[in-house]
Amino acid sequence: MLKSIEGNFDDPEVHKLLTKHFVELRAASPEGSAHVLDIPGLKIPSIKFWGLYNNDQLMGCGALKFLDKGHGEFKSIRIHDNFRNKGYGAVVINHLISEAKKLDIKRLSIETGAGDFFIPARKLFKSCGFEPCEPFAHYKEDINSVYLTKLIATD
Repeated sequence: MLKSIEGNFDDPEVHKLLTKHFVELRAASPEGSAHVLDIPGLKIPSIKFWGLYNNDQLMGCGALKFLDKGHGEFKSIRIHDNFRNKGYGAVVINHLISEAKKLDIKRLSIETGAGDFFIPARKLFKSCGFEPCEPFAHYKEDINSVYLTKLIATD
């Protein structure tokens, strides 16, 4: 059974997953091209964060940053190692899309890496309907970054 908890940074498993995410992405991204947020960075008011649980086990997490009216950015989407390569990435993304719709977001964007480490992430976002786009918000052209976006229909 899928359960979502908003803003649960105090869960030790969430803390461990986000720390691993931060360390790995910093290591995989060249200096000046890492845009991963640490836990204090995810706690700012313009970001909503969710931990997702499958039968009370942390499956993954993700955040939505409000950029401007109707435009949001995904941040810190991460699947727990026990759930990787089993289709749960799409579950997390679809949950975040559902939450974005409730918040009247009409466009979702994401920045991810251009290197081999990020191939699974790029494949996942493509399979969820995201398409390449120009840099958005504060981002600039960077050979180490790939920018993706998707229009979503609000109900």
